[in-house]
Amino acid sequence: MTERVFGRARLLPWSGPEGKPCYVLGDGAGYVSRVADNVESVKLGMAVELLDHAADMLDDRQVTSAQLRYVVARMAEALRDVHRIAESRGERLAALSAGPEG
Repeated sequence: MTERVFGRARLLPWSGPEGKPCYVLGDGAGYVSRVADNVESVKLGMAVELLDHAADMLDDRQVTSAQLRYVVARMAEALRDVHRIAESRGERLAALSAGPEG
């Protein structure tokens, strides 16, 4: 019988049905982990671009309240994404420092 050894569960940067969290089990080198790394990178990059856009909008006296509401809604989405990424990375760092038994 072949024994499969899985690493710890990793919180993925996307949600499942009904907004429930998704996890992957593994050593972090598999296909889903690589896709998750790529998605995290894209989401973090989009958050930086959104911050730049918001700064530009704040300097523009012609921006409407509807435009500001829209950018705030997108910023809330980006903040949720960044928080999820930070949570996932924090869990993985804690697992690394706990060692193989922890």
